Amino acid sequence: MLNTEESVLVLVDFQERLAEIVLRRELVVPNALRLIKGCQALGVPILPTLQVPEKLGPMPPELVEVLGDVKVISKAVFSALREPDFLLALRQSGRNQVLLTGIEAHVCVLQTGLDLLDAGYQVHAISDAVFSRTAENQQVALARLHDAGATVSSVEIALFELIRTSTHPQFKTISTLIK
Repeated sequence: MLNTEESVLVLVDFQERLAEIVLRRELVVPNALRLIKGCQALGVPILPTLQVPEKLGPMPPELVEVLGDVKVISKAVFSALREPDFLLALRQSGRNQVLLTGIEAHVCVLQTGLDLLDAGYQVHAISDAVFSRTAENQQVALARLHDAGATVSSVEIALFELIRTSTHPQFKTISTLIK
């Protein structure tokens, strides 16, 4: 199970241009915001990446605003783990459970997840925060991640798993984010 002491939220390439072309685009920003705000409330570090931002554009402004001064890592490689700045930030977090989210499921998210698993991390692919242009690509990517050893989860499952009880000091915050 996820826990706040070992978890890190990885946001792979939540970029305006990509967010506009994926299925269920109406969930991209709201579900990313739920996870970001939930993780912030719980003290879970956040590692966002952008894929060649000079070509694919910036992160949606709502995400930039809520992330505040969190460092965003630019990359050209598909797997974030192959970007030295990301790898360093992940190692410095000291966390071994990764809440994996992003765009596109079958490219950067999949390759990041597979590399994380190969490196010994526990990966929780958040199905309603992992997006592709086609349902088939999203489903295949999540199936491959699962077959490789990742846990497939959801925003609501992950956030409630992190707090584990209705007596948690942040229960009301998490409950409000889910509604």
